[in-house]
Amino acid sequence: MEEVIMTNKTWMITGTSSGFGKNLAEFVAQDSDSNLIATARKMDDLSYLDQYNHGQIFKVLVDVTNSDQIKNAVKTAQKRFGTIDVLVNNAGLGYFGTIEESNDADIRQLFEVNVFGLANVTKSILPTMRAQNSGLIINISSVLGITSIPTFGWYSATKFAVEGYSNALRQEVNSLGIKVMVVEPSGARTKWNAGKTAPVKLDDYSDFADMINNAAAGETSAPGDPHMIAKIIFDTVKAGKKIPNHLPLGEFATSGMKNELSGILSEIEQLYATSIKADTSAE
Repeated sequence: MEEVIMTNKTWMITGTSSGFGKNLAEFVAQDSDSNLIATARKMDDLSYLDQYNHGQIFKVLVDVTNSDQIKNAVKTAQKRFGTIDVLVNNAGLGYFGTIEESNDADIRQLFEVNVFGLANVTKSILPTMRAQNSGLIINISSVLGITSIPTFGWYSATKFAVEGYSNALRQEVNSLGIKVMVVEPSGARTKWNAGKTAPVKLDDYSDFADMINNAAAGETSAPGDPHMIAKIIFDTVKAGKKIPNHLPLGEFATSGMKNELSGILSEIEQLYATSIKADTSAE
């Protein structure tokens, strides 16, 4: 029977083949107090972890749209480490295009990965966390889950869904010792679009053509540093202090969220006298 390692905190991170997931996996892999369950759709993409592995790393194939793979990964990881303490839902896709010109099949795939995939992994982990009366779920969202910009509308819609899902989940599991943190990075230097774009064909949207083409180029010169983003996430968990509900990372994330939320609050206050008229007493 394979030895069960239960002394260290065990992390499960989805989408560790590149980007935030890969950087975060490297931090966890090198931490003497942590076990790592690293997932990807291709095992070869996880070979970079071999240099750190002395028995505390479990690599497993997981497509977050495949329920059987998710269940198998969780079951096997539990046998290996006995527990899962931190779940990082990092796997995700990008998509660029105007709302009208976007491809329906691509949009549905975007939601399958970014929303339903995240939810399926979480659902598989929750029984373990409930049984141990502890756990931390980290959902990688985006500043575009709070605000939005042209040509990112459908991607933004998936991240808005992650925000709402996380908000409700947090309230449902808080009394069970389980915390939920949402991470909202700015644009970062990662390859995350998976080649999915909807090129501008309608003249009315020609002003957005360059924006889509540049975004679709993949790795960008964005100010967000994936290594530093991963480090802040890792340090936030390791600090052992109060886990924030939201962790915006980057100047655009911070200013964009502040401006969006401040604008909404201002409008609500201006409309308050009118809005409350919608309520009447039930008879």
